Amino acid sequence: MQAAGERRDAKRGRRNGRAPLTAAAIDLGTNNCRLLIGMRENGRLRVVDSYSRIVRLGEGVTHSGLLAEEAIERTLAALKVCADRLAKKKVSRVRAIATEACRRAANANELVERARAETGIALDIISTDEEARLAAVGCMPLLGREHEGALIFDIGGGSTELIWIRRTDAKPEVVSAASLPIGVVMLSERHGLEARLEDVMSSTRPLVEKLARDMHKRGAFPHDTHHLLGTSGTITTLAAIAMGLSRYDRRRVDASWHDTASITGVIDSLATLDHSARMNMGCVGRDRADLMLPGCAIFKAIVETWPCTRLRVADRGLREGILRELVGLAA
Repeated sequence: MQAAGERRDAKRGRRNGRAPLTAAAIDLGTNNCRLLIGMRENGRLRVVDSYSRIVRLGEGVTHSGLLAEEAIERTLAALKVCADRLAKKKVSRVRAIATEACRRAANANELVERARAETGIALDIISTDEEARLAAVGCMPLLGREHEGALIFDIGGGSTELIWIRRTDAKPEVVSAASLPIGVVMLSERHGLEARLEDVMSSTRPLVEKLARDMHKRGAFPHDTHHLLGTSGTITTLAAIAMGLSRYDRRRVDASWHDTASITGVIDSLATLDHSARMNMGCVGRDRADLMLPGCAIFKAIVETWPCTRLRVADRGLREGILRELVGLAA
């Protein structure tokens, strides 16, 4: 049911002889292909359609340096679904981005060319700096009102972005942003299904600590006035488990607050389970079971390095950042 403000916006659009602008964002990551379609109504972003499919685009890229043909075919199938939804919603503006798997793969242009020819979608392989910027735009609305700033982290399939934002008189500003060349797909392939948490952390902790030293050249990070702000399948799944959900529910998880210690407690429990047991958990499932331990290792290294007591969880990120810019809502 539309709110009164939304009805006024719709009437105003009809009086002006135009429909509200509908825009779309496609985020093609190392693991997932995600679509979000939305419009600006009553000064807010209203989502009208979404779609997500695990495509494992980056499968094997770490070893071969190439996108596998099977992964390309899975990705094109998902992009065709996206194209159909764009047509049905009569989308006016689209931005489609590809991230770490395509940055690494020597044959990424083959995927770009086939996507354009077979689906009409123009993929833009973005830099790590642009990926971090878009993640910040998408998550900034969740900066806690009682906090001076936050460390945004986005644990992806092939890379992890970390962005320090700080509140100013005008709007939150990015103090520092960086990308780590580690992600859940890459670590899963490197360590295998039955790896120990501490063994996986041996691959993550030194890189996180080095990044922190570089970031802190911009000033000391005040843990007591800042909070963590996490976005990714890893952190949303951990939050759902901590909340006792039998099945994932975005409406309850997005924007939820947690004590960091409660999330690390969930990680310690997951670390005692084998792959089969994790797979049978309702909030994890078959598609994410092999990725949870690598994601937990990255998150735990982040918490050790930036020991904030509070964590806010975002089921949003790059797509929301793109959409907010396309419809003129970016801060």
